Amino acid sequence: MGVLDLILSPVSAAASLRRAVRLTDKGDRRAAFPLLTRAARAGIAEAEFRIGRCYLEGAGVPPSRGNGVRWLEKAATRGYVEAQALLATLCLNGMGPEPVGAVLFSGQNTTAGPDFETAMHWARRAAEGGSAEGQAVLGFILGSGPESMRDQDASDAWYKRSAEAGCPQGQLGYALVLAREAQNPDVHELLVKHLRAAAEKGLATALFLYGMMHDRGIGVPQDQSAAAKYFAQAAVKGHVSAQARWGFAQLRGIGVAPNPTDGESWLRRAALAGDPEAAAVVGDIYAKGGALPPNYAEAASWFRRAVDIRRHKGAARALAMLHLTGAGVPRDPDEAAGLFRIAAEAGDTASQADLGNLLLKGHGDIQDSIHTREWFEQAAESGDLIAAFNFGVCLAEGVGIERDDQRAVQWLRRAADGLVNAQYWYGRMLAEGRGVEKNPEEGRAWIARAADAGMIEARVMLADMMLNGTGGPKDHPAALVLFSKAAEAGHVGAMFATGAMLGGGHDVPADRPAAQTWYRAAAERGHPHAQMMLGRYLLRDVAGDHNPAEGRSWLERAAAQGIQDAKVELAALPPAPGEAMAKEA
Repeated sequence: MGVLDLILSPVSAAASLRRAVRLTDKGDRRAAFPLLTRAARAGIAEAEFRIGRCYLEGAGVPPSRGNGVRWLEKAATRGYVEAQALLATLCLNGMGPEPVGAVLFSGQNTTAGPDFETAMHWARRAAEGGSAEGQAVLGFILGSGPESMRDQDASDAWYKRSAEAGCPQGQLGYALVLAREAQNPDVHELLVKHLRAAAEKGLATALFLYGMMHDRGIGVPQDQSAAAKYFAQAAVKGHVSAQARWGFAQLRGIGVAPNPTDGESWLRRAALAGDPEAAAVVGDIYAKGGALPPNYAEAASWFRRAVDIRRHKGAARALAMLHLTGAGVPRDPDEAAGLFRIAAEAGDTASQADLGNLLLKGHGDIQDSIHTREWFEQAAESGDLIAAFNFGVCLAEGVGIERDDQRAVQWLRRAADGLVNAQYWYGRMLAEGRGVEKNPEEGRAWIARAADAGMIEARVMLADMMLNGTGGPKDHPAALVLFSKAAEAGHVGAMFATGAMLGGGHDVPADRPAAQTWYRAAAERGHPHAQMMLGRYLLRDVAGDHNPAEGRSWLERAAAQGIQDAKVELAALPPAPGEAMAKEA
């Protein structure tokens, strides 16, 4: 290069940069890139920074994070604060400098975890050089980075400097600093000012938080229309929680015209991005149905997602109920117990009770029993009647604690004044003399109270006491009424009892066809004695429906469940035609 070239080269490079900037402003980055390259090779830091941006953004050149970062490093090393601030941000997002050869050997750009050390280096240089963006990044690292790097006072100070310089990230950060003293009216006013400024500049998190303030009326008048507007803006920018809020607003018509289709779409997007509340709402949509029937399998998949993301207690309980009934998923009481445990540990009292009921039926494990009993005991001692009842049942059945009938009676009596289930259980304890002197009369009175309130189990037990004259006079007609009501409500034992009373031998008119109907209903639900009685009716034509083959089949099912009388009757029957032929052969 000649002397003249050496003299004119910087001038020419500066001119190239100016020309490139003008082309970039007009949107012609492809034509600008060669000019930037010329200026960058002459050592102009701004050109190096702009080339780095071009590679990162794929503007005028194929995208390449590796090339982009290398050019940013050159500019940053020369003291260009914008490059330093951007490089610090990239390092925080795991997109900083890579080891030599990483892109070459992997064949693609990779994203590592945050590099706080390098980010701190460049952020401090940018901050001290006057970059508001660098000050915001430094404030973040000092406030939320690794414990060894934290300095809360310095973080607050850098956020404040950045906010006062008008940087939206700094304004958001400083607003969060001020939130620690939000009870001070002057501080709160400043918080709202900075958060509003960051939101107006389009920062997604600020838009979401400002929407939340309007939604709840914190620091600003409550305005759900304004909240919906800010949620929508943040949602479009990819803020996951805002997408969930915006979807729910559209789904329910909160602050915006209802649009269930778009609402569900935004909720799905948020759920797939990891928002557990959105996943739970989508699950609820499918579980309830609407224009279409409920889709429990689809509901279960969304409930499961919400549970897996963050052990969402509402979704855990909903999924547990599906596993209890086998709706959309395999019926699995043990899986239901595990899900109830998740909800119960999160404070859902209904799930604590449901888990307790499963434990009484032999599901769950010993730790479930202990935790459940502890929940009930703590709540009971604080005056919760439902917990007092549940704790009483734990004591009566030895769930998570050694069985103690005397203490059980005390807690059940305490709960009986306000809870139907407790009235039934306390009545049983009195009638059976468990933990208290046996008193069938008083026990029957308590059970009658629960029966009058509509409790099915209480109706069945009261009917049995009336049938046998326990704790009071016999009253077969009243007993039949109670058994019938319980049977119609689906109680299998009551179905059998109703059939037995209608079959004759009681102080009510016999009705054997009706008796057979109830025996069949109970038999089909697995009641072994009903299966035996239905077999007898069909074999002996008791109700005008003679069917020996079916009668034998029901006796065989009863015998398989251990009913000795059914085995005896089967043995006395002549061989079935097929059996006789097999013996002859």
